[in-house]
Amino acid sequence: MLFKGIYPLNMLFMKSFGNNSIKFNFIILGLSGILTSKSKSKSQVFLAKKLSTVLISAIGIFGITQLPSLNLAAAQVVVDSVAAANNFANPQLKHTFKGHIGAVKSLTFSPDGRMLVSGGSDSDGIIRLWNMQKKKRLGEISKAHQQSIQSLLISPDGKYLVSCSTDNSVNIWSLQNYKFIRSFKAHSSNVLSLAVTPDSKVLVSGALDGIRVWDLLQQRPLATLARFDNLIHALAISPDGRILVSGDHKGVVKLWDLQTGRLIRGFKVHSGEINAVVFTSDGNSIITASRDRTIKMWNLNSGEVLQNFNGHNNSVIAIAVNPDGKTLASGGKDGIKLWDLTTGNLLNSLYGHSDWVSSLAFSPDGKTLASGSFDKTVRLWESQPSTVNAELNITD
Repeated sequence: MLFKGIYPLNMLFMKSFGNNSIKFNFIILGLSGILTSKSKSKSQVFLAKKLSTVLISAIGIFGITQLPSLNLAAAQVVVDSVAAANNFANPQLKHTFKGHIGAVKSLTFSPDGRMLVSGGSDSDGIIRLWNMQKKKRLGEISKAHQQSIQSLLISPDGKYLVSCSTDNSVNIWSLQNYKFIRSFKAHSSNVLSLAVTPDSKVLVSGALDGIRVWDLLQQRPLATLARFDNLIHALAISPDGRILVSGDHKGVVKLWDLQTGRLIRGFKVHSGEINAVVFTSDGNSIITASRDRTIKMWNLNSGEVLQNFNGHNNSVIAIAVNPDGKTLASGGKDGIKLWDLTTGNLLNSLYGHSDWVSSLAFSPDGKTLASGSFDKTVRLWESQPSTVNAELNITD
């Protein structure tokens, strides 16, 4: 396994694992802060004795050009901002990362949003790291797995990168010193999904042979929740870290108590295998995407379907919820679709990939959507300021 950097400053580490010698050659690149501008959320009133031409967008006033004076007592311009209602408004394709030689199966952002990590069905099992500020490759982990990488996650505390693969293993990497830590090889079949608790203490892996729970801090096994039950394709952990949700090949969702390991209940929610599952931001609902071409949001406690998102013409492979809790992104053969989580309405369709969309991830600030595809690329879609109408009221 090889961490390979692309800049002059190198750090070299050696570690023994099994019969193999693992070499790390990784670049530590300082990342500066990302400047952001906040949208105006309330109406603004400008009082002027001289009438001005005001160019207004969702992020404020871009320019003011003074016109000749008019005999008006006052001019009042009232601006209603609508962009604040949606954190991911008017997205546009802004950048494309290239380098993978196979489908990009998984994407994950660092908690500070400065780094994006991608992995997929490369024959050499490469994980690539991207600098989101400079839009350049930061480094890579060569031969991270022997086969296809199915899922990636970065722990909420930003200390660990975890990957899983069809080679039946789960690997852990340190993002503090860029060292390989260890590999879990308890699964006897393909490991397809990962989830971690908000406190970064507990890791869960889902595979074709069931679900296993690991102590991420001490890197040791904790429990086996299901063995050779239903083939597990997707996992998610509630925002409070207490409930695990699993989705299987039969379209069944199961709720597990992570503290006791007890099965709480199960629901048959799809007619085909569940490809992805996520919690809503408030933790009260679950969203599932399936091979049956549908996306459903259902109540965590009752199992009642709250919303159906219908519009894909083939299997829905990936979903992601914007951190603002208002927008859902979904991907499949027919590109990316954006949905209003409250109404279920289709907001937008994004086309840029030349093949199936296989992975999606929102940045922590919710203003960038990363999409991976079978076309071997990662594309970045960024929210753009929306022009709003200004109302001019002239009073004597």
